[in-house]
Amino acid sequence: MANAPGHACPRCGAPRAPGPECPGCGVIYAKARPRPVPATPLPDAPQPELGAEGGALGMPPPARWSGALDGARRELWIRAVAPPAALLVALALVASGPGHALLRTFLSMWIHELGHATTAWLCGHGAFPGPWRTPISAARLPLVVVSVAGGLAALAWRGWRTGRRALLAAGLAGLGVQLVCTLLPAGTARALITFGGDAGCMVIGAALVATIWSDPEGPLGRGSLRWGFLVIGAAALVDALHGWVHAWRDPGELPLGEIEGVGLSDASTLMQVHRWSASALSGRYVALGLACLAGLGAAYAVMLARARAAVAGEARPGA
Repeated sequence: MANAPGHACPRCGAPRAPGPECPGCGVIYAKARPRPVPATPLPDAPQPELGAEGGALGMPPPARWSGALDGARRELWIRAVAPPAALLVALALVASGPGHALLRTFLSMWIHELGHATTAWLCGHGAFPGPWRTPISAARLPLVVVSVAGGLAALAWRGWRTGRRALLAAGLAGLGVQLVCTLLPAGTARALITFGGDAGCMVIGAALVATIWSDPEGPLGRGSLRWGFLVIGAAALVDALHGWVHAWRDPGELPLGEIEGVGLSDASTLMQVHRWSASALSGRYVALGLACLAGLGAAYAVMLARARAAVAGEARPGA
């Protein structure tokens, strides 16, 4: 039977004892107050869905996060438009007199000299690329051979450790190229170094253009370096190939003669010193340039397919 209110502790409801304090909770009966009852929380009111009715009332639909999808679409646009646009703009500048002069002075000339230096390093010669001229050691230097081999081996090792196949392939391919170039006879190596100026414009230029397809969250993408490399690479590739296509069509366009303060031009050196014919000279440059464009075309197709797959993956429900 339940205790009557006067015979129970107002605080805890235990039977009231004869003394002034409750033995259950220790409260003094004269000062006791009923324990407050916790309020029952009310259920949250359902939020109305802004469907067709909300649209009819002029209320905007709830915003949804689509940052990943927008980023994938933006990267698809960059990979599809940026490389051909850069090459076309470079071609337009090369075809104009003032634009060609600016392009060669500030962009392609430096890649040309870097091409001489890179070829020299692969052949074991010391070289220092500079404006309009690259000093090259007369003989092979063991320090250069060891340094280049060590750098390429480190690149391959890093690619293997990190699982980046592109770095591994680049390092191994570089070691193979260095081995072949180091074993070339001295005269052949000198001819290759001379050829490496405009050849470097094409090969290095194509590699720089390809950096636009690098990871946007990687070192080249975060700092926007890939955009600068794209501009420089397109200028170098188009400048060199444009000139040699004209020379291949018309031998009178061959860049023969002497450069003040430097000596014979590369074309004159290859023809007069190394006995290359005009057709072989221009044909080799054009073939190399077309191979670079073909490589860029293949990479373009692959990277575009990957970007489209990324957009499709982000657009799927639940992605």
